[in-house]
Order: sequence, then structure tokens, then C-alpha cells
Amino acid sequence: SDEDADFMRSLVIHDDGDVIAINKPYGLAVQGGTKIGRHVDGMLDALMNKEGVRPRLVHRLDKDTSGVLLLARSAKVAKALGERFKSREIRKIYWAVVTRVPESQAGAIRAPIIKAGGANKERMVVDDKEGKKSVTEYEVIEHAHRQAAFLAFWPRTGRTHQIRVHAELMGCPILGDKKYKGLPHEGYHDPEEFDLTQMELADRLHLHAHRITCSHPTQKGALDIVAPLSPELKKSWKSLGFDSSFKGDIFENVKI
Repeated sequence: SDEDADFMRSLVIHDDGDVIAINKPYGLAVQGGTKIGRHVDGMLDALMNKEGVRPRLVHRLDKDTSGVLLLARSAKVAKALGERFKSREIRKIYWAVVTRVPESQAGAIRAPIIKAGGANKERMVVDDKEGKKSVTEYEVIEHAHRQAAFLAFWPRTGRTHQIRVHAELMGCPILGDKKYKGLPHEGYHDPEEFDLTQMELADRLHLHAHRITCSHPTQKGALDIVAPLSPELKKSWKSLGFDSSFKGDIFENVKI
């Protein structure tokens, strides 16, 4: 529809003729599936160029995760970006608010992940024997007492729900994560600290794909794209006293 086309065009934050990036909002699926009618892939006609070429998806984000999503203008560019993802050349930095402050200011979580079976098939779980290698770097940017922290995550591997599973494993689930225990509730807080349930926080998963960097597939130099936080996340950041305009590269000295 014209409304969907206008909506898709409003999400574009980068378009150099070869690579497009959109700031995907919370709640919008990237591809179709069971009970999913409206999704990014189904609306890409809105971003066709003058030659009528429809852009292609390069990677995915969870429906509940917002932020940078890359698209390619051609099969050649899609292949080149895909190779960067496979080789781990791409640096994907996520921002999150977690419930509880990690014991260590920074570190790496190494825990193999696999899809849970049975009734929990939509969850991913840590499995040292059958799971696929999964590594996530993290660093605390700011914290609000011991109750919450603003973290930067860098998933070195690209497993489904990887950051969410690793945050839960660390004992610091992401705020608003209904699947991985990130919901503040009565009795959850330390009586000596503030109560998250009494704060003005967005009713959503507080995980955002903040930045993607890699070498550009067709041009000299680097591709470096930042997706601003949505208004509802900015409200949460402000409520917790966190700086949503933080611009430092927290993993600058960490090798690819």
C-alpha cells in the first residue's frame, strides 16, 4: 500500500546506491512466517531504484530487536556483504539495558547455543555438548546503582537470540525480555535500591542494533552506520539516567 511504501522509505538511514540501511523498529518482522503478515521483506518494492531493481536482505534482526538492518541493491553486493558476515569482518554493536549490573565491567561470554526442544522450541538454550559455538563481548557503559546497566554488546558469532541468552546466563537479562526473564516485578528489586517497576520504561525488549561497521563492498573506505534510538527507548534511557547520545567506540581496542 502507499502507506506501507511511505513507512519503509521513512526508515532509510543510509543509501549510497549499492548498500541501503534502515532503522528497523521494534515489533516489525524481517521476513514472513507463521502468523506474520507484515514484514520488511514484503515491503521492499518501496525501495526499488530507477531501474526497478528491488533490494535484497543481507541479514536479519529479531522481531523484537530494533536498529540497523542492511540491504543490498544487487546480488553482487549481497554476496560481498554476506561474505563479510561469514568471515566475522563485520562489527555489529548492540546497545541494551539489562536488569542487574554485571559483576565484571567487561568481558566475553562463551557458551554454545542450540534451539530448545519440546514445548520450548522458540527458546534457545546453552548446551555444552550439542550447541553451536557462541561468543559475545560486552562492556558496561553506565549503571544505575545495582539495578540496571547500559551495556554495549558485540556478538562475535551470529546465533539466534545470542545476546539475549548470554545476558540471561550472566544473570543480567535484558530489560523487557519476556522470553528470557527480563521482566521487573514486585519483590524483584533490592529494597535499598530504586524499583524498576515504578519507573517510566518502554514496554518492549531493550535491545537495539546500534552500529555496523565493515569495509565497503564497492567503494573505498569503510561502511559505518549508526541507528539512533527510538523515542520510546530514549525515554527509558533518560528515566534511568543513561546518556542516549553516547558516541564512543567501546570496543575500539578489541581485535576483529
